[in-house]
Formats: sequence, structure tokens, C-alpha cells
Amino acid sequence: MLSSMTTIRFATPWSAYCRLLGTLCAVYASGHEFLENWRVDRPDCLVLDLQMPSLPGAEVQRALNRAGAHFPVVIMTARDSPSAREECMREGAFAYLRKPLDERILLDTLSLALGS
Repeated sequence: MLSSMTTIRFATPWSAYCRLLGTLCAVYASGHEFLENWRVDRPDCLVLDLQMPSLPGAEVQRALNRAGAHFPVVIMTARDSPSAREECMREGAFAYLRKPLDERILLDTLSLALGS
């Protein structure tokens, strides 16, 4: 990873989108793995799936808030609900996107998040 380049950390494998944005990314196998590593290589943005094995995305978001993390979190989910959306936004999510994701909306959202 080059420290002079913008870095996006993904909780899901979408490195192709990073390339389209001209950025680097890291892929983590689980929310636990990300939480163990985010302080070492601080991300500029996190794309976080709500439905992950062992540690749901909402728990990752809350843990980051408790730890004082300050980077945009873009939530994605296939199981949309008004209560989940409200909770994520209340917890400070930059955006909440429903799957299947529209590529243009995702790229626009990430561009905005990286500019914030």
C-alpha cells in the first residue's frame, strides 16, 4: 500500500471499484478482522455489509464509534428495513445502500465519501 494514495477499506471484496476510483483497497474476511486492523492502516472510507458472519455490520459500526473512529462508513444490505436504516444513520453512516447495488450510485457515493 502506498501511503501517499487514498485508501478505501472494504469489508467485502470489491477491489474493482477501487481501481475505477483510482484508489487502493484492503479486503477483510470478517468484521472482527477489520476491527483488529483498522488502527494500523487507517481507512479513508469503509464499505460495510450489514449481514456478515459472526459479527454483524451494525456491531462493527457501533464498535468503531466507541473507539472514536472518524472516517465515512457506507452501509450496504440486501435486507433493507426502515429500522436498520434509521439505526445506521443515527450511528453516523455516510450512506445506506440497498443491494443489488447500482454501480453508478456506489461509485458516486464513494467519491462523495472520500471527499468528505
